[in-house]
Amino acid sequence: IDMSKRAGELKPDEIERLVAIIQNPLQFRIPQWFLNRQKDHKTGKYSQSFANNLEQKLREDLERLKKIRAHRGLRHYWGIKVRGQHTKTTGR
Repeated sequence: IDMSKRAGELKPDEIERLVAIIQNPLQFRIPQWFLNRQKDHKTGKYSQSFANNLEQKLREDLERLKKIRAHRGLRHYWGIKVRGQHTKTTGR
């Protein structure tokens, strides 16, 4: 696929190829560390989530963190910074 093409200029077979790559990235030699769902807590597998499934997985992860009362989960619940940022003067 030509990298200089815009999304509207793609032919149907090129679109199908892109969809196939997004749905099964491991079959196209994309490394595991590049996937957005690494070591799923339930299955322990690497996978690629997209669209509504990605939002659902994120919500499930946050609910799991809140349920086990993890530090990250509590900070999400309280609505404050989660990843160690300073909170004294910023993020208000």
